[in-house]
Amino acid sequence: SRTTHAHSFNAAAAKYAANRPSYPPPLFDAIENIATRPLAGSRAIDVGAGTGIATTLLHQRGAHVLAVEPGDGMTTQFRRTHPHIPIIRGNGDALPLATASADFITYAQAWHWTDPARSLPEAMRVLRPGGALALWWNTSAPDVPWIAAQYARINAYIGGDPTSVRGSGRRARTEEVFAGAPHHPDCTLRELRWTRTVPIDTHLANIGSHSVFLVLGEEATHTFLAEERALLLDTFPSGMVEEVYDVVLIVVPRP
Repeated sequence: SRTTHAHSFNAAAAKYAANRPSYPPPLFDAIENIATRPLAGSRAIDVGAGTGIATTLLHQRGAHVLAVEPGDGMTTQFRRTHPHIPIIRGNGDALPLATASADFITYAQAWHWTDPARSLPEAMRVLRPGGALALWWNTSAPDVPWIAAQYARINAYIGGDPTSVRGSGRRARTEEVFAGAPHHPDCTLRELRWTRTVPIDTHLANIGSHSVFLVLGEEATHTFLAEERALLLDTFPSGMVEEVYDVVLIVVPRP
């Protein structure tokens, strides 16, 4: 179920924090550009903050950021690594925040765990007029041959499309992002490509930190990753993997 997948991260919070990709600076430039307001000095709420990957970047851009996170394990990891950033327990379907109290509400890899019938009205309630809701997802670039081949192997191993199983998917269709919401909001969609080069162990641990593998269990995940290591070393004999991502960004202004 979606809830099982959403809560699977808590036991793997340290692995998630150590191996998940971050986000490139042009993403935050794009958010400011579309929202026509700076992050610096703004009041930002990062919902589904997890271990704080995006929260930290918002903080570094000068935002006064508050993290919101439903999971025990993620919250513990966040507090351990970011003691200077406040975090409260909650989720996007019922934000524990005052009306018209934020300039930005952000969801990094997290909106797909919400119910837009509730989460969109909640975001609009908490945003001040002129504020903006920003949603984004790192998605693996499907036109890169080795990534497409790996995706097909994952698909075959778990017996289904991993993006539909875990509920994130490619967010290039805003109709799907806001399915069930009271209305389809005016929004801007952009995609930004970026890369990171990491040791093969980091790449494999990143794969293993996704909910489809966390739910499968350690033994099944280890089997797949051992086979994947051998295949990847053929493509990347140096042991350094160039991961290619398209960040899908959706910004919804609050009138």
